[in-house]
Amino acid sequence: ATRLLTERDKSKVSKETDALSLLYCERLCFLSDCIARVQRFLVTRLGEDWIFLVLLGITMALVSWTMDYASAKSLQAYKWIHGELRGNIPLQYLAWVSYPLIFILFSSLFCHLVSPQAIGSGIPELKTILRGVVLKEYLTLKAFVAKVIGLTAALGSGMPVGKEGPFVHIASICAAVLSRFMSFFSGVYQVNILTVGCAVGVGCCFGTPLGGVLFSIEVTSTYFAVRNYWRGYFAATFSAFIFRVLSVFNKDAVTITALFRTNFRMDFPFDLQELPAFAIIGISCGFLGAFFVYLNRHVVLFMRRPNAMTRFLTKHRLLFPAVVTLVIATLTFPPGFGQFMAGELMPRECINSLFDNFTWTKISGSPPPVGLGRSAAWLHPDVSVFIILLLFLLMKFWMSAVATTMPIPSGAFMPVFILGAAFGRLVGEIMATLFPHGIVFDGILYRIIPGGYAVIGAAALTGAVTHTVSTAVICFELTGQISHILPMMVAVILANMVAQGLQPSLYDSIIQVKKLPYLPELGFGHMSQYNIFVEDIMVTKVNFISSQSTYREVKLLLDSSSLKSIPLVDSKESMILLGSIDRLELLALCDWWLSPERRLLMQVRSTVLSAGIQLDLLTSSCRLQGSPVQEERNGPLPPPKPQEPSSNHTAPVPGELRGLHNSEYIFMTLNCCQPAHLCNLASYLLLQIKAWEEAEMDKPMEIDEIRVDPSPFQLVERTSLHKTHTLFSLLGLSHAYVTSIGKLVGVVALKEVRNLISA
Repeated sequence: ATRLLTERDKSKVSKETDALSLLYCERLCFLSDCIARVQRFLVTRLGEDWIFLVLLGITMALVSWTMDYASAKSLQAYKWIHGELRGNIPLQYLAWVSYPLIFILFSSLFCHLVSPQAIGSGIPELKTILRGVVLKEYLTLKAFVAKVIGLTAALGSGMPVGKEGPFVHIASICAAVLSRFMSFFSGVYQVNILTVGCAVGVGCCFGTPLGGVLFSIEVTSTYFAVRNYWRGYFAATFSAFIFRVLSVFNKDAVTITALFRTNFRMDFPFDLQELPAFAIIGISCGFLGAFFVYLNRHVVLFMRRPNAMTRFLTKHRLLFPAVVTLVIATLTFPPGFGQFMAGELMPRECINSLFDNFTWTKISGSPPPVGLGRSAAWLHPDVSVFIILLLFLLMKFWMSAVATTMPIPSGAFMPVFILGAAFGRLVGEIMATLFPHGIVFDGILYRIIPGGYAVIGAAALTGAVTHTVSTAVICFELTGQISHILPMMVAVILANMVAQGLQPSLYDSIIQVKKLPYLPELGFGHMSQYNIFVEDIMVTKVNFISSQSTYREVKLLLDSSSLKSIPLVDSKESMILLGSIDRLELLALCDWWLSPERRLLMQVRSTVLSAGIQLDLLTSSCRLQGSPVQEERNGPLPPPKPQEPSSNHTAPVPGELRGLHNSEYIFMTLNCCQPAHLCNLASYLLLQIKAWEEAEMDKPMEIDEIRVDPSPFQLVERTSLHKTHTLFSLLGLSHAYVTSIGKLVGVVALKEVRNLISA
């Protein structure tokens, strides 16, 4: 009875378990169906673009805020350690030097181990990718992780490195990865996705959506599709809004406001008589920006020069960033030389102090006024303000140029922005000294505001280094004031005019150093080259294939060249261009033509064909002899007749086994042959295969078996260089065929156009 009761309980429990499992499966199916319905509803009502842009904005706002929070806490701990050790100079120096050294070495080592593509700015590579060139591993999740962690460590070290360039790369990676994860997203092409990512990266970095979109267009795009405007503005605005809301939520700010808010007077911010001083700032920043690019490029070229020192540094990768960090930290040590160049100020503290409303020359040597704050670091009892600003400008100039070449994720926008602000502040303090009571015009007193000069200098120098005008808009959004719009635009335009005539932009300079396949712009100095035509630069010796080409000729062409696509002509005599064939298509065709699978297939076909012919001959001979042919019948087959044993075992000749699979052939041969004959038989088999391959290689290529592009891009011989450059830049071409009345006469590649422009 107890056993029966136990079995009934088990049966009852089993039924209840089955019922619960069925209920769970039904609810799970119902939940999956609800999720699918919501997804279809969102895609139908909102559209794929809106969902993608919202997710991208939220993701990048969270990443940007997290990086800023972590780096700010790191810098706070850095200054706390320095303050706690006050009075003990050796320990202070040890802490001041070792703290950034640990972070820089960690950043360099982490990026080298996880993803070396995360090193540097990332904007030059994005310019190349947006041109249509595929750079491997630059838009992967590994590069994203390495860039975020490495950049956070670099920013937390206090070294003169920036965030904007690497963050543009981070946002572009996020956009590319997010589009791949969203299976329903297919409405935006890869170029549009990366363009939006660049805009979000700049806009979310400083909370400047308008300037961010314009800056991303100027920096990354030669030709910009207007249809992407709304995508960039929407995503950048949304991400900047979330970024500032997170700052308010963390109580870093009282409300949503500018990142470096200024309080310049709005009624009379400047006088027209100050415009020459603003123009001098712009022209000087143009020369300084060109020299910064020149210095940065030559530092990189020196490190790439093949000599004993560079080989030693390449072998010991962490030595160069360690030496640079040690030198910079030593020179900025506050109790040492750093006291004469405001070495204790971190990057954001430098900007806030340079933009303040105080005139430092008036308060130097007197008790600091209320509200001076961190600006007191610029005042020294024994050294003039001008000397401090000049030393800061000179020392930070070469420090920033060298620090941005370290193998870590780093940008140059913020260091150059600080340098421009220091130069503008220096000019402003000089103007305040020359006109201590201000400038009187038409009975109105205009007081000199050195902070306004600092803002103008920051915009002008960053514009000169990057060859952009949108830095003025970024400064308006960073400061929250538009009072100095006229002098700022004048200074930025003059700085661009000077810098563009002397040096390429910082990003184009890096492209030249890394030899990336990017087409430079035709500047004002290239007007005379518009009279150059394609026939002057094209390559007349063109590798091609025709419809009569054999597989041997195709294989030889593939082995002797690295062309990604090969032109197809009608014949060698007519040279009429029929299209182009991708290299991978030809490689796949050649591999299949000589593959063991095709060889077996051909053997089977020949065997079946020969067997069919023999059967027809046998049937015909039987009918002629009058012997009946056995008909097919249903049911089991009769047992085969027993064969008499024979003592004379002879191995079948290879010709009798032609058509069998290689393994069957070898198995039968091994069973039938003596060991002494195995080597001879293997050699015979190899010779048979080699002979078959040689015969197949001399056959004409089967054009119908591969995909042919019937309309490759073509130019005529008299196409001008200007038009060629425009078409290559607009369409992202890597090469174009040159034809004359349909005949292929040459080819012009990106390399020829780039070499001619750079010459």
